Amino acid sequence: MSATLQLAEQLIARRSVTPDDGGCQALIAERLAAVGFRCETLVFGPAAAPVTNLWAERAGGGAPGPALVLAGHTDVVPTGPLAAWASDPFVPTHRDGRLYGRGAADMKTSLAAMVVAVEEFVAVHTQHRGSIAFLLTSDEEGPSVDGTVQVCRWLRERGTRLDCCIVGEPTSVHTLGDMMKNGRRGSLSGRLTVHGVQGHIAYPQLAKNPIHLAAPALAELAAIEWDAGNAYFPPTSWQMSNIHAGTGAGNVIPGELVVDFNFRFSTESTPAQLRARVSALLERHGLAHTLAWTLGGEPFLTPAGTLSDALARAIASETGVKVALSTTGGTSDGRFIAPLCEQVIEFGPVNASIHQIDEHVAVDSIEPLKNIYRKTLENLLL
Repeated sequence: MSATLQLAEQLIARRSVTPDDGGCQALIAERLAAVGFRCETLVFGPAAAPVTNLWAERAGGGAPGPALVLAGHTDVVPTGPLAAWASDPFVPTHRDGRLYGRGAADMKTSLAAMVVAVEEFVAVHTQHRGSIAFLLTSDEEGPSVDGTVQVCRWLRERGTRLDCCIVGEPTSVHTLGDMMKNGRRGSLSGRLTVHGVQGHIAYPQLAKNPIHLAAPALAELAAIEWDAGNAYFPPTSWQMSNIHAGTGAGNVIPGELVVDFNFRFSTESTPAQLRARVSALLERHGLAHTLAWTLGGEPFLTPAGTLSDALARAIASETGVKVALSTTGGTSDGRFIAPLCEQVIEFGPVNASIHQIDEHVAVDSIEPLKNIYRKTLENLLL
């Protein structure tokens, strides 16, 4: 068993359902400390459900160079019904060339590969250029309020400089190395409450049906082209995720309609612009309403450059695959790192089974993933 596979199995065996770290970071910190990292554990959040974070850094001692951060999360999503799994999700299991377990793809294999890649790299290149750091959290799969965002605030207050960051999210689609993420769309959610007047359904003249009142506005919102996107991002999208009205009785016109919706927006639009356009449309339709907004994250973008080139060369060298740049998918902790780091790229294993029953990763992709991370270190720090 390779060192990478062994560490991946040790991490999967720890029940680190968000926000519980399950001892993963202590295991990683012990290994990093052994190769010269200074490790700091940072705990944020309520005492009943604290979030554990790890910041570990090692100066190379060689010529000046970039400050490279390897980032990720040790928490995993809940397993769902245990009876649906073919094997215990926290007992790493091999079947048909795959390693099964919660977090196998998202993202404990990436963490294991990063740690072993660094161990191998510093064993040979003790006086490398620049510096290497790890930023790990147990709050990525949860509300993401006491994890990476807090560590980044702490780093900013300390005046810590970051140049490049690789986030170990599972980004590959069909085969290891076919896709890396050089940015992510922003996420802006809204809860719209349209106010009407409740009444008997047989006397509509005595009521105001908020469903009828809101329908034209909702249809218009669904048809709007918010922007055209750009070379890196698809156009901004607006989608309703939930709509609710009614008292439970079939003969009552409801007094209000509640609609949950979400923007996934490109760098061509800002949250302020989107909020203003929605509010103006609702006012134009004359709707009595209240509207609450939640900004899940701003978009970020790293144009093709030093970091993406170093990763692309490492991928091609190890797998022969030509990697594609993409900004598709959901949000990630890269959105918190990007404001204090010029280049942020996400790269990791195939993501087809993430958050699913019987989550898995191909065993024969684990060593190549570790080698890609190590070769990227060589490309950047030698």
